[in-house]
Amino acid sequence: MKRLFLPLIAALTATAFGGEPVSLLNKKDLAGWTGADGKPVSAGWLIEADGVLHRAAKGGDLYTAKEYGDFELSFEWKIAAAGNSGVKYRVISYAGKGFLGPEYQLLDDARHPDGKIGPQRQTASLYDLFAPDAESKKLKPAGEWNSTKITARGTKLEHWLNGAKVLEVDTASEAFKAAYAKSKFKSTPDFALNAKGRIMLQDHGDEAWFRSITIREL
Repeated sequence: MKRLFLPLIAALTATAFGGEPVSLLNKKDLAGWTGADGKPVSAGWLIEADGVLHRAAKGGDLYTAKEYGDFELSFEWKIAAAGNSGVKYRVISYAGKGFLGPEYQLLDDARHPDGKIGPQRQTASLYDLFAPDAESKKLKPAGEWNSTKITARGTKLEHWLNGAKVLEVDTASEAFKAAYAKSKFKSTPDFALNAKGRIMLQDHGDEAWFRSITIREL
């Protein structure tokens, strides 16, 4: 008799906490992804035999065709030695500034110059705004796979690295306003305050690899 209630419980759980995770990679091609202009990307980004997405050469930033608001984004990644990349989310176009959004920094902290600037530009930071928690952060070196989760729910953002929450920010807080005023984005009105936008994988000129990219809308 109890088994009859399991589908109902599952449905109510999905409604309360969001839907099931959806893969953003089909392991065959770049369907669902575009360049900044909305057109298919034909260079630089490759789907390799094992289904890994490889930024192998210059191809421009890669964007989801769909916009997302509240979500939980999970993926695995690795970067080349001295490499730099990033995942931006809720990305929108700002007049004269291109496409911008909060960025989860991906970096070879030990060898890339940004790693020397400060922790607010190192892996798992909210780039140029907030540093990840140093005690919780356990980063694997360049060439090894790391796992990341980004949660965006209303004004609250979370960055996770290898199973640990390393950063939590509320964009409506005074702390965010103060960090924004000191950042490179201070001349961009309402930066990171939009409720939804596209997800972007950055082409920063270095090799990077992504796999198991899934999103669960909340």
